[in-house]
Amino acid sequence: MFKARLSPVPGLITIILFFLLGDVAMFSCTDRPATPGVSTTAETQKRETNNKPLRKVRLLPYWVPSAQFAGYYMGIEKGIFRKHGLDLEILPFDPVMPVDEVIKDKKTDFALLWMVNAIEIRDKGVEIVDIAQFSSRSSLMLITRKSSGINEIGDMNGKRAGIWLGYEMQPQALFRKYHLDVKVVSIGSTNNLFLRGTVDILNANWYDEYHSLLNNGINEDELNKFFFADYGLNFLEDGMYCLAETVRRDPELCREFINATVESWNYAFDHQEETIDVIEKYARKHNQPFNQAHQQWMLSHYRTMYIPAGRKDINTWLQQKDYENIQRIMMESHFITHVTPYREFFQPCNNPGQTR
Repeated sequence: MFKARLSPVPGLITIILFFLLGDVAMFSCTDRPATPGVSTTAETQKRETNNKPLRKVRLLPYWVPSAQFAGYYMGIEKGIFRKHGLDLEILPFDPVMPVDEVIKDKKTDFALLWMVNAIEIRDKGVEIVDIAQFSSRSSLMLITRKSSGINEIGDMNGKRAGIWLGYEMQPQALFRKYHLDVKVVSIGSTNNLFLRGTVDILNANWYDEYHSLLNNGINEDELNKFFFADYGLNFLEDGMYCLAETVRRDPELCREFINATVESWNYAFDHQEETIDVIEKYARKHNQPFNQAHQQWMLSHYRTMYIPAGRKDINTWLQQKDYENIQRIMMESHFITHVTPYREFFQPCNNPGQTR
């Protein structure tokens, strides 16, 4: 469930060109010399023999322990990050934490963010960059009951929609695009208003809230799903971000972190039963509720987000058209005040699964 928000970016609320074009510099992690003290995978044994210390790395997630972050938990559990010379610490989630300040003040090395969060942080003057875009299609959707008669987008006109506080931009953009007058009702992380019939429309994640509705006794064939990505609003989700100066100063660190992350996610996807057990351990440690069936649904659906049909590997390339479309909509919605060129925003770190 994604409920970590910035304000006004989700307070309830992405990977590659190797060329320098014109006056705009794009810093690729592969364009820099290796940083002393950071080993490649092939040098792991040598590092251990020489007793060199691991590099401490901090990651800021956007929610509590769940299958959304399975790759990182498994990477720690199976020693994958250590194999890449990294001692990973996943920072605890804090719902009132000002994410932009945490990044600016260098209290974290990397942050997993949705792109709208990252673009707005950048607009605030924090020079963050996307070094790997894991998801290529938004999982967000609007849901209606077929019994409500809302079976097409146009049927939403004059209805009430329960929208997460801080996540209004994407639905509002959809309603404007189709000239709809929809009453937006701000909600938290509950589906209760939809279940009670107080709202006719609900926004949800494919991997989370949608399954929660099914767990409440609603059958899939009773629901209509309207994915924003199908209507030109593909607001990308999980991207890995860091300060631009981190890429300039320590590109090898960035590359090893992304390589370890991809390897860890592949392990999690290939060993889902083991992964669910590890997720439960972390959830219990942080006093979070745990539902095995729901976490299994989430993990399997996360795999389709990271490795869509037709692909065999995780691809961390940010498509320019997706980025520029999101930024344009944010400008039109007055969420940001200036445009950051794609080659400044996206500064990728290569990994074996990455292709254009």
